[in-house]
Amino acid sequence: MITHLQDTITLNNGLQMPGMGLGVFQVENGATAEMVKNAIEVGYRSIDTAAIYGNEEGVGEGIKQALTSTSLQREDLFITSKVWNDGLSYEETVTAYEKSLEKLGLDYIDLYLIHWPGKDKYTDSWKALEDLYDQGKIKAIGVCNFTASHLQNLLSFARIKPVINQVEFHPRLQQAELHSFCNNHQIQLEAWAPLMQGGLLKDETISKIAIKYGKSNAQVILRWDVQNGIITIPKSVRRERMIQNADIFDFHLTDEEMATINAMNLEQRVGPNPNEFDFAL
Repeated sequence: MITHLQDTITLNNGLQMPGMGLGVFQVENGATAEMVKNAIEVGYRSIDTAAIYGNEEGVGEGIKQALTSTSLQREDLFITSKVWNDGLSYEETVTAYEKSLEKLGLDYIDLYLIHWPGKDKYTDSWKALEDLYDQGKIKAIGVCNFTASHLQNLLSFARIKPVINQVEFHPRLQQAELHSFCNNHQIQLEAWAPLMQGGLLKDETISKIAIKYGKSNAQVILRWDVQNGIITIPKSVRRERMIQNADIFDFHLTDEEMATINAMNLEQRVGPNPNEFDFAL
């Protein structure tokens, strides 16, 4: 369990990944640079973007500005991007990676993910990721939104095991079976929409716990993630909210409080079900 914002979790290939980062989903490209710069300046080291977000250029500019305004080096940061479903052939995946790298203005990407399993179109794409990893162009490879059955299929042919499965995860969608599967196969679970896209910020059950500690609902939920061993990437465009989201290491939820939040599970999604849609454009 991480104990501070820059603390790391060891992935199954030995790479150290910050246990908490910043997501930039639905942030316009023009606003992303300042957001990323602010995040790095206040202590975030992990930034999560994707080709489909349309803001990789902004992420890259924010990184450039932050490296100028701080004493940090590129190696101090952990950058994630993802290949979209409209091009999952071997060649299209390699091209997508190269485009993301160019837009980010980087020499390498720390973690590159297949964004959605689609209709089992990821076989050739995974082989491309494995080769890019072998060539040293990516530090780690993984997937997003894969169910246990998707992962079982992937593991049946993969030369290299995914280090991460990034999925929708929050108190209303806890995916216990998937979490257990990932733990058993040393695949780290990472939460997107950890705050249910704002849907839990006024939840009364969480509010009662938050009041006890003088914290916000968001802080309690992110603390719950940390104590569950989940990597979490909340999104905030405001510097003060970034600081607040990271202020979760001075309290500890009791076993009873963890159980109370665990009991909130309804398997309720705010995003799409990966078993139902292709997501190709």
